Amino acid sequence: MKKVLTVRPPEDRTEAPQLERKGKGWVISESRLDTLHGNAREMRRNPTPAHIALGDALARAELGKYRFRRQVVIGSAIVDFACDPLRVVVQIDDSVEGDPAIDRRRDASLEEVGMTVVRVSAPAVLADADAVAAAIVAKMKARYEEQRAKLRARPGSRPQAPRRGYQR
Repeated sequence: MKKVLTVRPPEDRTEAPQLERKGKGWVISESRLDTLHGNAREMRRNPTPAHIALGDALARAELGKYRFRRQVVIGSAIVDFACDPLRVVVQIDDSVEGDPAIDRRRDASLEEVGMTVVRVSAPAVLADADAVAAAIVAKMKARYEEQRAKLRARPGSRPQAPRRGYQR
């Protein structure tokens, strides 16, 4: 008997794929991973004007010890900018890229592994890259505070001892 390939209805395709808890949670063949890394390398070598503008604005921004990497492979997705320690991902929506349904599925997959996805439009970046970078920095600060609150709320964490010495 021949196997027939069928396409699931759209209502079944809206949720993110289940993750295998191996590595970073993604099961990807080596050849697919090599292709993704090659595509990301090519995208880094030939950036769009929006990528250049946002990259320059993020380089000028006050990020402290955090940095963004460009065109990073995370799972089966290539994200435009990624800050690994804070787990923040920035995607620039170009009109040439494609289907918003695929973008929603990719965002759901990234959020499934704990990434915060920030989407910005290419015209907004080209119009005022510094304002977009300021909004991204605000999201980063919110994510930093969220991570600190989680660490403090963990059971078994050390209570903060009162500080000795100088007091106001």
